[in-house]
Formats: sequence, structure tokens, C-alpha cells
Amino acid sequence: MSDKPRTAPTFPFLLPDIHVVTLRGRDARAFAQAQFMNDVDALVPGAWHWSGWLTPKGRVIALFALVRCDTDSFYVVLLDADPVAFVAALQRFIFRSKVELAAATGLVASGTWSMPSDGGGHVARIDGEAVQLDLGAAAHPRILCMGPAAAAPVVDSEQLARWRSVDLGFGLPRLPTDQAGTWTPQQLSLDRLRAFSVRKGCYPGQEIVARTHFLGQARRGLVALHGAAAASAGDDVAQDGQTIGRLVSVASEVQLAVLPLERPDLPLSVGASPVVAVPLSDGLAR
Repeated sequence: MSDKPRTAPTFPFLLPDIHVVTLRGRDARAFAQAQFMNDVDALVPGAWHWSGWLTPKGRVIALFALVRCDTDSFYVVLLDADPVAFVAALQRFIFRSKVELAAATGLVASGTWSMPSDGGGHVARIDGEAVQLDLGAAAHPRILCMGPAAAAPVVDSEQLARWRSVDLGFGLPRLPTDQAGTWTPQQLSLDRLRAFSVRKGCYPGQEIVARTHFLGQARRGLVALHGAAAASAGDDVAQDGQTIGRLVSVASEVQLAVLPLERPDLPLSVGASPVVAVPLSDGLAR
């Protein structure tokens, strides 16, 4: 992710890989607390945090921003996951709870390169159905907006590619379908985003996540790389001729890989391309 200033467009642009699922009802909070990996009880109305849904073996199925719109309603802002499939999978766990889940097909996501006019950080700006989240930091101010599809923003492939590179530069993994259900929160370094809890009550995969944390067994984590823009998620990362990890997310400027946290200081490569490790940027913890 480059820190060089760029001319920011004055218009919002479409983010087609981000979708909204609504979660409403008297038992919505308790349902989210039992299913999602972050502490929903600590989330006050009008605030948001990173969270996710795990397999029973503690692998990340979906990563999202969870917005508490009011006491009994939430927006699940899905990164990359199919909202219809996500809703169908979650529906199996509702049983007799008073919860309504739905893919919000009337809402679309867009981005702007600007600072929030008020709030920011973990505070969402909520105006009816429209919601804005601060997804930036001082070096890369930006806002994620969810609003009515009737006012759909423009498609801009250059800005979309830049947005994805900034995501990865912050250490926010963007998981294609074939990477879902593969990695633990610790392997994706989601502690950097404060995206999971090891102390709240049970949720799918909680035992494995907590054991890994308290026994100090997290030996792999996210590493940002430069030089493999032509590669694909799932490609091997090698060092001294030996495979030591895999790419998780790929963008034009930054690639994210899960690699050993302790490794020799030797050159890395992806296929025939030499790559270099670069520091992840801070600023997206919520």
C-alpha cells in the first residue's frame, strides 16, 4: 500500500463485493452473541466492530463489520461472502428465537476517499437505512457507505482496485470463496483488528480460538508482501526453495500471506516472482 498522496475522486464508487445482511428481532442480540466471534454485548447502539462467523473447528467462514443500529437490529456488512448463502446457513441455528435474517438487496455499498464529517472510529453514522463507517486512518481517509440501490454509485475499476489494496495494506483480509473456512482468526492476525473475543461465552469455534490464545500456540500470521500482483489467492509462498505458506488475498499493490511468525531472514518468492515483506499499517482496529 503506497503512502504517496493521490488525487481523490469527488464521487462515491461502487464496492460490489460488499453486501448487507439485516438481523432484527427481540432475540437478535442474543443470537448474534451466540454465533459471532466478537463480544456483541459490548457493542452499544450506534457503534460497530469487526467480527466473523467460524466453523466448529475455528476457521473463518465470513468476515464482516457488525453495526448495532439500535437495541434489536443490526447490519452485518459482509466482505466477499455471498449474502444469500450466508443467511441460509445462519437460518439453521435460529430454532425458536425471535430473529429475522435477510439479505438487504435494496442496499448497495460504496466508498469515498474522505474523512467522516462526524463520529468516526467505532461510531457509525446512521440515517434511516443509510449507514456510514469510518474505514480509514490519517494516511488513508475513507468512508464505507451503505445506501439505497436506487442511488447506486458509479463503477470505477481503478478506485475499486485501490480500495482493495488499502484493505490489504491495513491487514484486512479479503477472502475469496476458496479461502473461506480455511484459516483461524489468529492465522489471519484478526487480533490486530480486535475482531474476536477469547473471554465471552460460547460461539462456534470458541474453544479452539481461546485455547490457541491462552496456550500461546499462534505460530502463523498475516504478512504483507509486494511483488506478486499477478498471483492468485491459494498460491504457495516459498523461502529457500521450500513452501512455507500461502497467499490469502491479492491486490494490485499488496498481497497477504499466512506465514510462520518466526522464519529466517531469507528471500521470499511466489512462483517465479521474488516478493518482499512490508509492514502492515495500523488504523482499522475498532
